[in-house]
Amino acid sequence: METQSKGVIFDIKKYALHDGPGIRTTVFLKGCPLNCWWCHNPEGQNPEPERIWSNQNTQKEIIGREVSVEEVIAEIEKDLIFYDESGGGVTFSGGEPLMQHDFLDHLLTACQTRELSTTLDTCGYSSWEIIEKIKDKVDLFLYDLKMIDDKNHQKYTGVSVLPILSNLKRLEGENIIIRFPVIPGITDTEENVNQLVDWLSKLETIKEINLLPFHKIGYSKYLKLNRENVLLDLNPPSPERLNQLLDTFRGLGFITKLGG
Repeated sequence: METQSKGVIFDIKKYALHDGPGIRTTVFLKGCPLNCWWCHNPEGQNPEPERIWSNQNTQKEIIGREVSVEEVIAEIEKDLIFYDESGGGVTFSGGEPLMQHDFLDHLLTACQTRELSTTLDTCGYSSWEIIEKIKDKVDLFLYDLKMIDDKNHQKYTGVSVLPILSNLKRLEGENIIIRFPVIPGITDTEENVNQLVDWLSKLETIKEINLLPFHKIGYSKYLKLNRENVLLDLNPPSPERLNQLLDTFRGLGFITKLGG
């Protein structure tokens, strides 16, 4: 089974501390159906390998490579000692891993066979049939939820939020942590926060939210990809605003922290 599936990744991050519990290996799968204005991994949007400028625009390098399940597992197994000592494991991120759902399914099966803890970092934009196929092989979902209003969601991400909300509701009962990107003036408005709280409060089993503050770390990637950065002048949220959001979510009974 493992040799029958190949996929495209753009990075494997070792010793990851913010992609789930413990020390993890994070595998970044290429391709995403969303085009978020604040995306800090724009190189993960295109599902195919692509050339980008590097070294002060003097040459190009290829981002993304085709790999087999066996190749990925071989890299993962180099870190087994860290998983055992920290309670960590493997996180599949992107891009959006569900875009390569057959490849993801094979990877998850290989991890399950080896009794490795698995985390899926997902935006939830997919058919339920795809999610249903892999959900029992995922130990933890890191589920990105940006906004509730469908018109705004389409404006800032390019897709409807309705399937994302529907899939989250159907996943209730699984181990899920909500990831909320705090984008000043876009997702952190009182209206959006209130809508988010109201919607999540109706889901009895989801009790944890991670706030992911907007940052400028990925800005250089837009230059290398020769793409416009529409939030070029936006600054990260203030510590005061982040504390307000922490207090809001915690006051409603959610386990809440900065980062993930």
